[in-house]
Amino acid sequence: MLLRPQVALIFAAVLGCAQSTPPAAAAGEFTLPPGTKVPLSLINTISTKHSAPGDRVYLETSFPVLGGGRIVIPVGSYVAGTVTRVKKPGRIKGRGELYVRFDSLTLPNGVTRDFRARLGGVDAAATGDLDKSEGVVKSEGNKAGDARVVGEAAGAGASIGVIASRTAMGAGVGAAAGAAAGLIGVLATRGPDAVLPRGSTVEMVLDRAVSFNDGEINFTNSPPPSSISPRNLP
Repeated sequence: MLLRPQVALIFAAVLGCAQSTPPAAAAGEFTLPPGTKVPLSLINTISTKHSAPGDRVYLETSFPVLGGGRIVIPVGSYVAGTVTRVKKPGRIKGRGELYVRFDSLTLPNGVTRDFRARLGGVDAAATGDLDKSEGVVKSEGNKAGDARVVGEAAGAGASIGVIASRTAMGAGVGAAAGAAAGLIGVLATRGPDAVLPRGSTVEMVLDRAVSFNDGEINFTNSPPPSSISPRNLP
């Protein structure tokens, strides 16, 4: 009689362990886990100057991605994305911001997957800095350039003031007028734009797992990858 409660407890423990154990991957299934990095080459240029929310972004994989000992995403696969937000650079302060979301993947054999992924890296061809925590490209600041414009305008104004009045007062008045003109020029001009040019390399990071079966990653009769390196651009 005393053994029955113990047997019941053991059975319950075994059942609980079975329910908490995640199901094993199906035979012949290949999964890329969240955090997988996929190198891509941009097919079209996007920027805070010319792009708008809703614009499409087209990219091509530049290096094969492996999973389970197989090439799951070969070179020449296509990725489509969307520009979700554009913030133009300010005239006095405020950097431009470019937000990009990756939406779908098409393998060379025509197999497609919808997914969500973020921007995880950009190369030196990009004009701007990547905030990896938000996946946003921010344009460079131009405080030094603005100060130089105002300083040069003030210096030119001072020279003109001296020539016109041949006095120190004239130099001061000219410098003030030049600085004001330089500041007006700065106010009328926006800061640098964030640009991801065609042919540049970016890194996509998967936010969730993407799986394929054995037949979906058979690339025997797939067309060869194209080349969109900067050397081959028109």
